[in-house]
Amino acid sequence: MDHPMDHSMERSMERSIDCRVHQSMSRTMSRPPTLVLALACCVAGAVLPAQQPTRPFWRPSPPSAATAGAQGFSAERLVRIDRFMQEYVDANSVAGAVGLVMRNGRVVYERAVGWGDKEAGRRMAPDAIFRIASQTKAITSVAIMILMEEGKVALTDPVSRFIPAYARTTVAAPSDTGPAIVPARRAITIRDLLTHTAGISYGTDARVAKLYEAKGLGPAAGFGWYTADKDEPVCTTMERLASLPFVAQPGESFVYGYNTDILGCVVERASGMALDAFIASRITGPLGMVDTHFFLPVGKRERLATVYSSTEDGGMERAPEGSRGQGHYVDGPRRSFAGGAGLVSTARDYARFLQMLLNGGAVDGVRILAPATVRLMATNHVGTLLGTTGLGFGLGFQTVEQFGAAGLSSERSFSWGGAYGSTYRIDPREKLVVVFMIQQIPNRTDLPAKFPTLVYQALVGTSAW
Repeated sequence: MDHPMDHSMERSMERSIDCRVHQSMSRTMSRPPTLVLALACCVAGAVLPAQQPTRPFWRPSPPSAATAGAQGFSAERLVRIDRFMQEYVDANSVAGAVGLVMRNGRVVYERAVGWGDKEAGRRMAPDAIFRIASQTKAITSVAIMILMEEGKVALTDPVSRFIPAYARTTVAAPSDTGPAIVPARRAITIRDLLTHTAGISYGTDARVAKLYEAKGLGPAAGFGWYTADKDEPVCTTMERLASLPFVAQPGESFVYGYNTDILGCVVERASGMALDAFIASRITGPLGMVDTHFFLPVGKRERLATVYSSTEDGGMERAPEGSRGQGHYVDGPRRSFAGGAGLVSTARDYARFLQMLLNGGAVDGVRILAPATVRLMATNHVGTLLGTTGLGFGLGFQTVEQFGAAGLSSERSFSWGGAYGSTYRIDPREKLVVVFMIQQIPNRTDLPAKFPTLVYQALVGTSAW
């Protein structure tokens, strides 16, 4: 299941990241000399500070029955996952999928089933590249925490410190005569954005949809979150968003929306680098995640999984081009780096990122965050705003506060997913990383929801009992 990468590909990856950092540096020449010098050092040092050199491509060891057994998994029960996924392919409910499971940093399960492009006859492969949509949020949230650790951002900072347009925001409050536009009672903070408690939706709500659509957001941007076709920088879009009313007062409700896209602009303003360059130089580069991009290099086009849509009769069909289907991740303008939903990646790359978090911020000698910072991110910060079913929300993730609230996941597990049906979870008690990837929008199957249960039923050497 290995797919070796030769030295020319590694050099090409480094040149690509160098180019992004150089372009970002050229946009910041008007900034203080110390910042420009720091960025220049990044370029001279091949993209990263000396303590975090770019790592070669991470190639997980192929799982084996012996490895799975040593990590507490039943080989016989793991086979159930194979049968389970294949049944959905055979029933024409999904085109294909990739599942990857790690325990204690070792790969215990990795399977690709079905088709990466059914019409073209291209099989799904373990290194298939997927549009990960809202799984991008975790990576952008880590970027914010890196800047917090450097003293450039504080959780209590008002967003207006970085984007002045947010100094005075409004809310579309319900009233007897329809929505009334009223001032926000307080400033929106970085913490509000990380926890989705700023009152900012994706603009598809009936009371604001027409206002958002008129400014190219909400219904005019796919399902609200899609910006890959925008021929403008993300900060321009987020400044325009600030002129629109939100749907709840800051801190009073959990409202899922553009919050992390705004944080992507904060990363740019606080670091002096474009979001793609910052993530490449500080997260994906150090971790060796060479297949994680905002826009896919043309040479990797054949590895991009095709998007399908669930049909009313339980089947699936190829999704159209555009925002509600294949998208502009190869041939788009390549100008909008959406921190909330813009990345493409592989199961292997994303598992590497999750393993870093599971380890308390470091993997294989590369430290991204301090252990206390990861713990802060994985702690519930919203009380019962997400509901009273034992789930909370931290700084970028859903958290499990009570066993049974998320299937068989342990307390303190954290997770999220993406609009195309992909999902992930980190279970610190079991030292477990679970990644499941499909490309289906809308997805009406229960495959992503059931996959983690199939993983846990195979874990017989568990520390949770």
